[in-house]
Amino acid sequence: MIAIASDHGGYDLKERVKKYLEERGLEYKDFGCNDKSSCDYPDFIKPAAKAVADGSCDRGIVICTTGIGVSICANRIPGVRCALCGDPVSAKLTRLHNDANMLSIGAGVTGEFLALDIVEKFLDTPFSEDERHKRRIGKIEG
Repeated sequence: MIAIASDHGGYDLKERVKKYLEERGLEYKDFGCNDKSSCDYPDFIKPAAKAVADGSCDRGIVICTTGIGVSICANRIPGVRCALCGDPVSAKLTRLHNDANMLSIGAGVTGEFLALDIVEKFLDTPFSEDERHKRRIGKIEG
């Protein structure tokens, strides 16, 4: 299960990502927002991040205009490693090296096709399980 959430600035891209997940047959839970009315992103990002942290969702995708605010918000939840990615290489490497469990995208700076490539890399790349990466993640979490 994938947690997905956005603010009003990320709403359109969130809806497109949901369609992409459906096309791939992947289950998701939409934590909001539900339209393009101005809103406060922590109201939606925190519950999505908590669902990833407690294991009820395997991974999460959060979206706002820049991706910065939602990534900061998600990373405030213990157990979340949210990476703001603007390209597929970063999305792949954050999974391989950091075992990131949440992805942040900036809808205002990342086009739809690039965003979907980023989502694909994030979802399809497993953690490397290398001891050096496990050790570093342990130091982050510790």
